Amino acid sequence: MQVLFLVCGLIAVAFVLLITIYLIISGIPAIREVGLTEFLFGTTWAAGDGEFGILAMILTSVYGTAGAIVIGVPIGFFTAVFLAKVAPPKVAAVIRPMVNLLAGIPSVVYGLVGMIVLVPWIRVTFDLSAGDSLLAAIIVLAVMILPSIISVSETALQAVPKEYEEGSLALGATELETYFRISVPAAKSGIAAAVVLGIGRAIGEAMAIIMVAGNVANMPSIFSSVRFLTTGIAIEMNYAEVGSLQRNALYSIGLVLFLFIMLINVLLNVVLKREKED
Repeated sequence: MQVLFLVCGLIAVAFVLLITIYLIISGIPAIREVGLTEFLFGTTWAAGDGEFGILAMILTSVYGTAGAIVIGVPIGFFTAVFLAKVAPPKVAAVIRPMVNLLAGIPSVVYGLVGMIVLVPWIRVTFDLSAGDSLLAAIIVLAVMILPSIISVSETALQAVPKEYEEGSLALGATELETYFRISVPAAKSGIAAAVVLGIGRAIGEAMAIIMVAGNVANMPSIFSSVRFLTTGIAIEMNYAEVGSLQRNALYSIGLVLFLFIMLINVLLNVVLKREKED
């Protein structure tokens, strides 16, 4: 069994290395030809004119992910605490399958509902010419990351030893004080992992965002049509010629996305390690 587990671990590492090597080999040529500064900080993406600046898409992805996290993490966290510590068993037995059902819904269904319900609502509510916007994308992403955050956070909270909570209650703390001052800090590594999964889902989502964001490479504004890094790849990859600068630039966008999620994971691990040492 030890050999089997070792082989599985090595396979996972090998896949990560292969993806990394492939993205570097495929993405570097376009960055070298366009120029790193122009590619990362250029504000215009127009493949027909030979302009490949992705700053607008980078900022849109960052703002969209941050907005989804700001909305989704508190809702998911408090829902996880409720299910793990507060909810009566019968209530939790009803809510938990609903959360699992959210996780199983295809992303295209989220996008379809957002396009039919959310986008017209935003257009009418804010008196806009079109409701396809960054706001619609943020709301859709916030809903989509809820299952990951709730499920992983709940599992982490349930894994906290009962002795911790019993000791806190014996010292006179209330149940809510015990949950938020004892259980949550003890489960912070699992909750942090849930947040990372949510960030990864938000950054990597494409299909649902294509249907609600408008897909125009504008600088991000809450009510304007925007294009995320993922949607840029999904929209143009089908007709970009093999070996062309446009196709290589799309590979470069994939490399930037990969580096984003790697950077987030590294920073989170560093923060958690420092807190543990303190």
